[in-house]
Amino acid sequence: MSHAKVRLAPGVFDTRRRLNRAYLESLRAPALLQNHLTEAGIGDQAWHLHPSAGGAADRGLDRHWGWETPGSLLRGHFTGHWLSAAAREVAVTGDAHLRATLDDVVDGLRRCQDESDGEWAYAIPSSFLRRLELGRDVWAPQYTLHKTLMGLLDVYLDLGDERALEVARRAAQPLVRWARAIDPEQFQTVLEVETGGMLEVWADLLAATGDETYREMLELYYHRSVFDGLLQGVDVLTNRHANTTIPEVLGAARAYEVTGDERWRRVVEAYWDWAVTRRGTFCTGGQTSGEIWTPPFAFAARRGEKTQEHCSVYNMIRLADVLFRWTGEASYLDYIERNLINGILAQQNPITGMVAYFLPLEGGARKAWGSPTEDFWCCHGSLVQAHTRHSSLVFYRGEDESLTIAQHIAATARITTVAGEVSVGLERLDDAQDVGPDQNSGDAGETHRPHAVRLRVTVESAQGVPLQVRLRVPGWTEGPPVVAGEARVEVADGFLTFEHTGGRTSLEVAFGFAVHAVPIPDEPTTVAFVEGPVVLAGLVEGEVALYGDPGAAAELLVPDNERQWSAWLTRYRVTGQPTTVRLRPLHEVVDERYSVYFPIVEGEPA
Repeated sequence: MSHAKVRLAPGVFDTRRRLNRAYLESLRAPALLQNHLTEAGIGDQAWHLHPSAGGAADRGLDRHWGWETPGSLLRGHFTGHWLSAAAREVAVTGDAHLRATLDDVVDGLRRCQDESDGEWAYAIPSSFLRRLELGRDVWAPQYTLHKTLMGLLDVYLDLGDERALEVARRAAQPLVRWARAIDPEQFQTVLEVETGGMLEVWADLLAATGDETYREMLELYYHRSVFDGLLQGVDVLTNRHANTTIPEVLGAARAYEVTGDERWRRVVEAYWDWAVTRRGTFCTGGQTSGEIWTPPFAFAARRGEKTQEHCSVYNMIRLADVLFRWTGEASYLDYIERNLINGILAQQNPITGMVAYFLPLEGGARKAWGSPTEDFWCCHGSLVQAHTRHSSLVFYRGEDESLTIAQHIAATARITTVAGEVSVGLERLDDAQDVGPDQNSGDAGETHRPHAVRLRVTVESAQGVPLQVRLRVPGWTEGPPVVAGEARVEVADGFLTFEHTGGRTSLEVAFGFAVHAVPIPDEPTTVAFVEGPVVLAGLVEGEVALYGDPGAAAELLVPDNERQWSAWLTRYRVTGQPTTVRLRPLHEVVDERYSVYFPIVEGEPA
C-alpha cells in the first residue's frame, strides 16, 4: 500500500513514532554531513553553526561523536539511516520541516560528489576498499558505503526524488569498477567481511534504472559460503554474526522480486528455516547473543548482558514482512508482533526515545541507553528507521484487492479499489490515551481488567463499493474470537474474514489471552511469563528462584495494581513466595533492574 494512505492513530506505536520524529528533527544537516564534507575536502566552512554561550555547541554536542567521530572507521553510516527514516516519515505524514532538512542533506551529498570527482559522495575514503581487497585490517567499509546508497535510494523510492537517485547512481560507479577489477574467486573472500545491504542496493538500482550492470553486480555479490550452504541444508548460522547475513538475505529477497530468479527465493526460504524454524527464539522473539546466532534450541547458556541486538530484531522483522507478502501465512505476522513489542518497543526508551543496543536477559539486568549525539551505534540507525515503519506493517493489499489487517495497531487507511474509495479504521478499545475529567466521568465498565485484546474495525465507502477484509487471529488467542457486529464472519487459516458491501460496516472483536510460562528449551524448569504477545519482566536486583510446580508456573501470578483512572494496567505479582516480585511489560521497563527468566523450584519454600 502507498505509505501516504496509512496513518497511525493515537496509541503506543504512534507515541513512539512521535518520539522518534522529534529525535530525527533535532539532528541538523551540517552535523549529519560532517564527515562527508570533510572527505570531499570542503571542511568546516560549510557548518554554519552559531553556538550560544554555555550551550550544547560549546561542549561539541551539536556535532556527532561515537561511531560518527571524524576518524572512526564507520563514520557516515548513520546519515544513511537518517535519510531512510526521514524519507519514510515525510512520505507517511507529509512533515514539511523534516522534508526541508532532508533536502539539505541530499543537496549536501550532491555537493560533496560534485566537489570531489563527480562520483564519490561517501564519508570514508576509497582507500578503505583497497585495504579490504588486500585483506588488511579495516572495519566493514561496504557496510558503511551501503548506508549512504540505501538512504539515497529510499529517498527516491519513498518520495520519487530523482535527484537522490542520480546521486546514488553516480556514487555506485566507483564501487562497480572496484568489484569488477577483483578476481571473482578472490571477491568471495571479500564478501566474508560485512557488506551490509549491498546486494539489496544492486537490486534496487536494477529495478530503478534497468541498467544490466546491476544484474552483473547481483551475481558477483552472490555469497556462496552462506547461500550455497543454506541450499545444501547446512547450518551455516550458529555462532556466525547475525546482522552480517540478515541484510544479505534481504538482498536475496529483493533480487528475487526484481529478477524473478527462483534461486534467490530458495535462499531466503532456507535462511528463515535455519534462522527461525530450526533454531527457535528467546521468549521475546530475539535470537542473538553477543550479536551472533545462538545454537538451535540452546539458549540457557546464552543469556547475558548482550542478548538481542536491536539491528537483528529490525532486520528479521523486515524478512518476516517479505515472507508474509510472498506467502500470506499468518505465522510471519505473529513473529513480527512479538518482536515489535518485545524488541522494537522494549529497546526504545519511552522517555528519551534513545535506543538500547542490546536487550539483556540475564538476572537483574538493566538496559543501557544511548545518547542523542555521543554514540551513534549501528542500532541508532535501525532505531530511527524502525519507528517510521510501523504503519507499513498494519495493512496489506492482496492480489484480489482484499485487505489484510496484520497487526493490532491503531491506524487508519484509505483504500483505492476498482469500484471506488474505501476508508478503514482500526481501534484498540481498551487503550486509554486520556485520563482527564471526561474519561473519569465515564461508566465504570468491567470489574476487573478484561483478559482480551478488544478491537473495533470500521469500514466505510459509497454504496456498492465492496471490500473483503481479513483480520489476523493471533496465535496466542485463547478460545475463539468473540465478535459483535452486523457482518457475517468466517475464521480460517489464522484470519477472521468478513465482507463489506458498501456504506458502513462496524465490527468489534475480542481476542482472549492468558499468562503462560514459556520455558527455555534446553532448561525447561526456567521460565518466562508472557501475557498474549507481551513478555513480563520482574523488577528484581538479581535472578530470583520461585517455588512451585514447574508445569503450572503461570498459576504463581495474580493481577496487581491493575487500574489507574480510566486505564487498565498490565501488572502482576507472584504469590506464595518468600519475597514478593512484581512484574510489568518488558517494553515499559526503563531504568529499573529486571529479570525475564525465573528458575522454578518444585515444592514449597523453606
